Amino acid sequence: MPELEAAIRAAAPRALAVLVRRYDAFDQCEDAVQEALVDAFVQWGANGVPEHPVGWLISVASRRMMDGWRRDNARRQRELNDFLRAPADQYDPDEYHEDADDTVRLLVLCCHPALTPASQIALTLRSVGGLTTAEVAAALLVSESTVAQRISRAKRLIKDARFELPTAEEYDERLAAVLQVLYLIFNEGHTASAGDSLQRVDLAEEALRITRLLCQATGEAGEVAGLLALMILTHARRDARTGPGGDLIPADRQDRSRWYADEIAQGTRIVEETLRTGAVGPYQLEAAIAAVHSEADSVETTDWEQIAGLYRLLEKVDPSPMVRLGAAVAIAMTEGPEAGIAIVEGLADDKYLGEHHRRLSVLAHLHELAGRPDLARSNYLAALERTRNTAEQNYLRDRIAHLIK
Repeated sequence: MPELEAAIRAAAPRALAVLVRRYDAFDQCEDAVQEALVDAFVQWGANGVPEHPVGWLISVASRRMMDGWRRDNARRQRELNDFLRAPADQYDPDEYHEDADDTVRLLVLCCHPALTPASQIALTLRSVGGLTTAEVAAALLVSESTVAQRISRAKRLIKDARFELPTAEEYDERLAAVLQVLYLIFNEGHTASAGDSLQRVDLAEEALRITRLLCQATGEAGEVAGLLALMILTHARRDARTGPGGDLIPADRQDRSRWYADEIAQGTRIVEETLRTGAVGPYQLEAAIAAVHSEADSVETTDWEQIAGLYRLLEKVDPSPMVRLGAAVAIAMTEGPEAGIAIVEGLADDKYLGEHHRRLSVLAHLHELAGRPDLARSNYLAALERTRNTAEQNYLRDRIAHLIK
């Protein structure tokens, strides 16, 4: 039931945010919301999504919290007294509205400076993005046990944190972690780390929704606007990325008439405006690269020289392995596949990317362009062994079969 799942995914973090602001007990609020979600799956599935799904979850979760406190009244008397000051089973829909979305508050709380950057990201992906522990682990390229430990530690440290928006100075300190979290949530939606579907459109759109709210709060400028533009431009291609059966369609074979022209125009406008505002950061440059891709009607007519130049700038502000991998493709298109292959092979010893299926897939593609089918096939096979996404697996099998012919 995709509609039911989408409604629950959208409502759950908002309900959690309101409860944490109201009762200041992160762990207990999260447990109560999870219990309420079980009821929601049953009741909403049978009776339809209520008019105010956020309020429904808040009411049910609030009653769950009261029941728990009553069962342990001696130890929880103080919390119960605070709780009883407000009706637990009532909800004013005016308390929640998108312009003052408590999800943004929850997002900033999860990026509290008391937490390490790794814990900030893991907690926010779990609590705001709604990813499972396995999905968080895949997004961060670490083990599930490591993610579980980070989340548990983060909840302990954040227990006494005040649920309020930080000052301007504090906000700047948290912004980098907030943006990285949103980027990772969107990436998981754009290309799922596991499962039968290439994309999780609902998750990508949730990342977009939260980023729009953040952009409204900070003004449409700088890296927040750059990230928003990047998401919009990337998401505009969603319908062309898969065939009728959900098979992956690579960029060079996509029907670009299925790209959303209005979204491309919006994303391009945002990135053009934000590039004129001052210092340029990595999200703005990535958005500029996406805009250049979106302007072309084919891979052959793409302005690869401009993209390679933007990647050179991007590497100066963000010299990360993933940026180098993206640059390798642009360099291969401007200087020949051998130049790109040298860059990708130079990443073989990277701790996280060296054995990642994305590096191996790019390497295979470049060997295919260079006319080395055997090397291309071996790298496609290695990539196939490492991806857990069914659509990606099917695409890699098709490339391998093509090279065997």
